[in-house]
Amino acid sequence: MKYANPVIRGFNPDPSVCRVGEDFYLVTSTFEFFPGVPVYHSKNLVNWTLVGHCLTKDSQLPLEKASPSAGIYAPTIRWHDGLFYMTTTNCSAGGNFIVHAKDPAGEWSEPAYVAQGGIDPSLFWDDDGACYFCSNAGLDGRAGIVGCRIDPITGEMLSPGVFLTAGSGGRYCEAPHIYKRGEYYYLMTAEGGTEYGHMVTLFRGRSPLGPYDEACPHNPILTHRDDGLSPIQCTGHAELFDDQNGNSWLACLGTRPFINMLHHLGRETFLSPVVWNDEGWPVVGNGGRIAPEMDGPLPGEPEKASFDFADDFTSDEIKPGWVWVRNPHRENYRSGGGELVLAGTQVSLNDQDSPTLLLTRQTGAEVQFDVSLTRDGAREAGLVLYYNMDYYYALSLREGEIVLCRRQHGFDSDVHIPFEGNAAFLRITTGNQSYRFWYSADGQEYAPVGEAAWAGLATEITRTVSFTGTMAGLYAVDGESRFRGFSMELA
Repeated sequence: MKYANPVIRGFNPDPSVCRVGEDFYLVTSTFEFFPGVPVYHSKNLVNWTLVGHCLTKDSQLPLEKASPSAGIYAPTIRWHDGLFYMTTTNCSAGGNFIVHAKDPAGEWSEPAYVAQGGIDPSLFWDDDGACYFCSNAGLDGRAGIVGCRIDPITGEMLSPGVFLTAGSGGRYCEAPHIYKRGEYYYLMTAEGGTEYGHMVTLFRGRSPLGPYDEACPHNPILTHRDDGLSPIQCTGHAELFDDQNGNSWLACLGTRPFINMLHHLGRETFLSPVVWNDEGWPVVGNGGRIAPEMDGPLPGEPEKASFDFADDFTSDEIKPGWVWVRNPHRENYRSGGGELVLAGTQVSLNDQDSPTLLLTRQTGAEVQFDVSLTRDGAREAGLVLYYNMDYYYALSLREGEIVLCRRQHGFDSDVHIPFEGNAAFLRITTGNQSYRFWYSADGQEYAPVGEAAWAGLATEITRTVSFTGTMAGLYAVDGESRFRGFSMELA
């Protein structure tokens, strides 16, 4: 059956997958955004529905003043003996930890912290019930993957760390996952960094703690590092799993550069079929590459996917799909009766703090955003395309004017349009490699404000390490504003 990649669009990197019967659950990284670690559910591996988050409490996910692209790195989800487990790293507070739940869409436990350091932790249960933990901790001056036995409920290490592999020679050996197939234990890693040299490599041995001294003869098993013409780049950080029919699959992250090898939507989740050769090694996709359209034995018929997002604010609860940057002040967000009321504080979009800001992932390049608002005393309020505090485009209503703020490298370039009144309709559309910004007094006739390049929000141009993607949302500063009818529609 044919299907389209990516299967989860927009900023959704580092996918991990587990299966329970005919149900598949997938989690991705969230960095400085809250709640943390979305849980997606699917029956067919192509159509994924957001059913919850693993980290919904401040006690589970402290992100106070976390720097951009800090916070939550590379989660792994597993199911064992009636419980779901998720392990990840909070790079801003606490390090590696494990949470568990009976229902992945419900409430998860408080974190059990693990003494072993590094990032990208993973869990593996052997046939005898022993649980193993691995991460890219390095050991005795060697960079690479380290593993140990662990109690997954308490996080207690039950054996000393053992060095498993340094990889195949690529830098940043990370993203380890251990699997058992037949008589072998397989250790999969990512190497080369999560940029254009990214790749997936595989090793095997006779024990969960190694030695993993046999490398796959066609390593890397997945990479696009030598295919500059591919519309998909940076493939890596993968998860290998089987469906209920015995077919093998690989989920991985990748990017879709739209402009001169620049990407602005973030790293997204892709899917590839896998076959095993006679020597017991997996062959991924088209000889180690994936494509925007692929064919494989899906466990269910795929449906036409929609990546639009809209909110009419009739619910008293904040709709799933919205996120905050860092831990929110929840009293500043009120939804219901067809309106979202944002109570802005002195914290602005420029601050490494928690502004009154509600965001959703941009899921396509050709897209239109709309919202109407009434400024009830806020100094400014509006519609924003947000990468982080140093990179965003904000279209706002202020006292007597409409303002377009184009912030790059921490510096602003503004456009001011005189406007009378405290209510306006705001719109952002995409043009040829640019965003276009519009305003209207009546929602019928729109006037242009200005343009800004997609490339200004591209990961590759940021002055700091950045692992996220462009998000769209609503914000207010210093006072209240009311928003109605937000929509993101893909062309």
